[in-house]
Amino acid sequence: MDGYPVGSLDHNIPHVVLAGLTSSPARDLPLSVELRDQAILLRSELPSLDSRDAEALRDYIVRQDGRNHPWNGRDSGKPYKLRFAVAGRSLVLPPRRARLPADVEAPDAPPVLHSPFSPLSPVSPLYPDGLMNTEWLQKHDDLVPSVYVCFHTLTSDPTLATLHDNQLKTDVNTTKAALARSGYRTRLALVLLSDGTASSSMVEMVQDRLDNIRRGVGLDAKSFFYLPPHELSTDLEHTADSMLAAVFLQAIEYYRDLGRHARKKRSRGVAPQPTVPPTSTSQTLTVQDWNVRYDYKTAVFAEFRQEMDAALRSYDQAYEGLLSQDVMDVIPSWSPRWNEARTLADTIAIRSIRCVLWSGQTTAAVRRWQVHRDRIADFVDRRGRGTNNYGWEAWESRWAVVMASLVERVDIRSLGPPTRALYLQPEKAAANERLQPWDMLHHTGYWYRMAADHLAARRKLARAIPESDRRSPDVTPASAVAGKAFTYDTYMCPDPHEEYPLQGVGVNHSQLIVDLLMAAMAQFQARKQHRISAELSLDCAKEMMNLKAWEDIVGLLRPLWDDVTFRAEGWTDVAEELGWVLRAAAAHTGNGELVVAIDWELMNRKFTRRPKWHYDISRSLEGLSIEPRPTVEINDDSVSSFISASFIFRTEDGKAGETCQAQLAIRSEAFADGAPVVLKGLRVDFEGSLKTITLEHAAGSDAVKEKGGVTLADVALTETARESADEEGASVLSGSANLEVKPGATNVYEMAIPLREPGEARASSVTLTVDTEAFVLEYTVTFQDLGAGDFWLGPSLSRRRIARPDAHVIQVHPRPPKMEIKLARPLDQFYANEPMDLLLEVVNAEDADAVAKLEVHVFGEQIPAFRVRVGDEEEEHAAEGGQEEAKLAGLPLGTLATAQSTSLRVSLDPVQLSTSYDVTLRVFYHLVSDPATLIMQILPVQLAVVNPFEASYDLIPRLHPDPWPSLFDHEGVQDPSADEAAVQPRGLAQKWSLVCRYASFASEDLEIVGMDAEVVACHNNARCTTTSRPQIPDGGLRVSPRSMREADFDLVAQKLSLDDRGPASLDVAFVLRWRRTSTPDAPVNTTTMMVPRYIVLGTEPRVLASYSLDDSGPGLVHLHVTIENASSHFLTFGLSMEPSDEFAFSGAKQTTVHVLPVSRRSVTYRLLPLVRGVFVRPGLVVRDKYFQKVLRIIPTEGMKIDKDGLLVWIPGDEGEKEEGEEKAN
Repeated sequence: MDGYPVGSLDHNIPHVVLAGLTSSPARDLPLSVELRDQAILLRSELPSLDSRDAEALRDYIVRQDGRNHPWNGRDSGKPYKLRFAVAGRSLVLPPRRARLPADVEAPDAPPVLHSPFSPLSPVSPLYPDGLMNTEWLQKHDDLVPSVYVCFHTLTSDPTLATLHDNQLKTDVNTTKAALARSGYRTRLALVLLSDGTASSSMVEMVQDRLDNIRRGVGLDAKSFFYLPPHELSTDLEHTADSMLAAVFLQAIEYYRDLGRHARKKRSRGVAPQPTVPPTSTSQTLTVQDWNVRYDYKTAVFAEFRQEMDAALRSYDQAYEGLLSQDVMDVIPSWSPRWNEARTLADTIAIRSIRCVLWSGQTTAAVRRWQVHRDRIADFVDRRGRGTNNYGWEAWESRWAVVMASLVERVDIRSLGPPTRALYLQPEKAAANERLQPWDMLHHTGYWYRMAADHLAARRKLARAIPESDRRSPDVTPASAVAGKAFTYDTYMCPDPHEEYPLQGVGVNHSQLIVDLLMAAMAQFQARKQHRISAELSLDCAKEMMNLKAWEDIVGLLRPLWDDVTFRAEGWTDVAEELGWVLRAAAAHTGNGELVVAIDWELMNRKFTRRPKWHYDISRSLEGLSIEPRPTVEINDDSVSSFISASFIFRTEDGKAGETCQAQLAIRSEAFADGAPVVLKGLRVDFEGSLKTITLEHAAGSDAVKEKGGVTLADVALTETARESADEEGASVLSGSANLEVKPGATNVYEMAIPLREPGEARASSVTLTVDTEAFVLEYTVTFQDLGAGDFWLGPSLSRRRIARPDAHVIQVHPRPPKMEIKLARPLDQFYANEPMDLLLEVVNAEDADAVAKLEVHVFGEQIPAFRVRVGDEEEEHAAEGGQEEAKLAGLPLGTLATAQSTSLRVSLDPVQLSTSYDVTLRVFYHLVSDPATLIMQILPVQLAVVNPFEASYDLIPRLHPDPWPSLFDHEGVQDPSADEAAVQPRGLAQKWSLVCRYASFASEDLEIVGMDAEVVACHNNARCTTTSRPQIPDGGLRVSPRSMREADFDLVAQKLSLDDRGPASLDVAFVLRWRRTSTPDAPVNTTTMMVPRYIVLGTEPRVLASYSLDDSGPGLVHLHVTIENASSHFLTFGLSMEPSDEFAFSGAKQTTVHVLPVSRRSVTYRLLPLVRGVFVRPGLVVRDKYFQKVLRIIPTEGMKIDKDGLLVWIPGDEGEKEEGEEKAN
């Protein structure tokens, strides 16, 4: 909002002076010398505050200054909004009444003196007929505070308290009296800060002192504050905010009194008389003029109070009164008061728009902006110099900038860049009305762009000023100056000779337009409005050309030029205009690459023909000296060139070893009078099995057929094959042709391309090279699907349409391989833990000798290492294993003659788990007679690896025959520093039987040559050993598929120390050594199966039952019940044996057994069976006496247990105990 008087448009908030928080002297008033002499001085004799608390309080209050807050009604988090001025112990106020001028004769009656800012005082610039200026606003904003806050120290010294309090009351009363004499209504507030920490006993005395001071200075509780030091140090923000909120209420009352006084004056309906009647022809203000002034004051005071609705009503009254026939219509347009009245009208309109935006009425604000523009335009047309001049356009531009500035200062969050909103929807009050798009409140970019448009119109009208009006008044006759004085509207803009002088620099319109366009472009870019942002960038670059800001133009337009979106959408005029502007800037900055690229695009005849332009790409850098010679690389994705290209294969497929006809067409869409383009060469790139083709320029080097601007040339391609048989890589094709491309012509080059490698081949792009003395240009065209203008040209230049849209793609089929890869031996079933061998044979069934190489790929999971042996070679080629893939490539098989074969052996290392692998063998070969064609034969082989055995396991308790060690045996004491491996176990021992039931899952018979139960680990300070194993026959144990076998292993687990009686965990592996039975020399393989972890050597008591046959009597059985107590507690058990019809027994029917800690006891019963060859069930019960818990009896050899209890086998004949053990198991 530049151009308007300073402070005239600021948002008014209460002005508060903080006195005593700094030692700086009072500032000078921005008044004339005469008024400064009449100023009123408020002085205090007490020193300023310099304590740490005072500095912290001052810094916090200054940070809360509301001058930079947004102009909206949102809650700022504080209960106040104030404008602070920090002063020392003195303050200068402007005089309340102006004195009578010295050169004026004193009237007979005492003169009525008025404010120096009033039109009634001769010292005022408004005297005698001015309405309003910024001096009155400056008075209330900066000079006269609403509240004068005095900060003083309250001493904590009891001996000086009375003296200091009296001095304080005297000083405050003096200030209060000075304020009263000044005539201003400024409120006085007193803030006391303690200079120390008061003790608890002095708190009551401090309160009495505060009451005494408050009564002595005559202030109420709303204007008297005491800030204790502990509150300032712990909660400064809350304490200061409470004080400032009370001061804010005092300020609001101050401005309410002033507003009430202004309304009272207006209600009198009488125009006051000036101190001295005017002596000139000027008239004093009328009642209507004074009403405008009073309404304006009332609105400003309401704005001070933040009452925007009341302010808006008063502004509306002042605005209507100002533009009425009684006020502004009577002011002559030649008078300076005319521009003052226009300024006041603009000010009132801007302030009313701010009030409307404050309440969120965005559409109403825009309408007010439009109404003011229309009313002022009508007023200027009727009473002023009209609107068809540069002055009016200058005001229009400034008026648009005013709206943009208002939107920015109001800070409408719903219109901010993060919301991507272009405009705001109308408020409820205007939602039902018929609205136009321009009635909505748009973001600031819209208004900045409007301002730039008006600035452009201002420049156009300024340049239309006649030369006679552009001369300086110093060299123009007075009569001519007087004649043009009323021709131009110079409101807030310079005179014609300053706007656009004949000599010298006038107003820099281009810079002003650039600034506005850049501001608008930033807003449009922030909201992702890319198209209008690009348009503004182009307009801005045109203005920069007038400023000769070439570097800025390149930086601004280069991103737009690189963007191909507008080209793809057909914005030809935009591309042309952008190109010429950017080319001019690139030429001035010496950017040769950019100049050449733009010239290459502008040669297209779809653009407008530029007069006197050479349209010769070789002269692009003519007049420019650029070192070194630039190399320009562009493509059709970034530049729309005048040259296009297409590539067509005659057929859609072919076979390796054959040739395929193809045509490359180069078309020029240059201007007819443009110079031909001579290419140094071109390069066709392919994707897939074909490689690069290069053509060099050779004028008249080939037979050319021409018809109607179309030329067809046969190009012979020379192939450079591999230099040796071991060299890999595609062949290189090259040729020569006439590469001169004339405007409007089409050059077609037909060539026979040899097909060597199988697969899909796609012509991807062609690169054209232009080599001149000044630069090198490489332009790449990407081949697309065929269009309507693409044909295959026959020998007579007849056109034949190709039905395939992807005619630049050919499918090259491989040459059928005759090399054979076969298995020399049928695949066996492979098992885990077994090496895997593949025997293969490679046979050359081709009609010629072949040079071959082998490649082996293995796919799967956890691939082992493998080796490959070729023929009778002793050397093996090894490959490392991998997670998902293992590869061995480039194994030479040598030269194989026709019908010759060679053997292969692929050996894979054993794996531990069942899995499957895909083995792919590839033989790459080429015939000696045709080394350029590579042929491939593939043999996929799938290997399935299965586990040869599966097993289940049971760990069965057994009774250890050895006695348990004693706690009192010194021989069991171990050396704690000895190595664990060398320590002899001395702790508790238990015997277990590991039963392994295993089955063969092989597809053939396997021979087991050995088995074992390997103890992998025994944790927690224990040791375990395998004491017995099954015996394997000398010839091995043959296992048929799907047959189940069983193996028993005895294990003994023992603690290393008798003091350690914690449980131990046991890890055992079941190991089978086996081999195939199909071959006598088959290697022995080892399969290891992990047994689930078991817990042994527990501390819970166990009851083991065992029995033996008594040789002294027939059928007599001894039943032994062993109770083991591995804990450190003394345990008591009760044993009971129930009678049975199946046997008679001798022993205690009921007995009690006491078992010491770390010991075991046995009880024996003699049974006389009454039956033979069956299981008998002893009614034996073992109960824990303490817990009354029945213990489970664990059977051992020859016994078993079911849900009803223990079962003992009674043999039928002598020697049948083994049979009972088998049945028990």
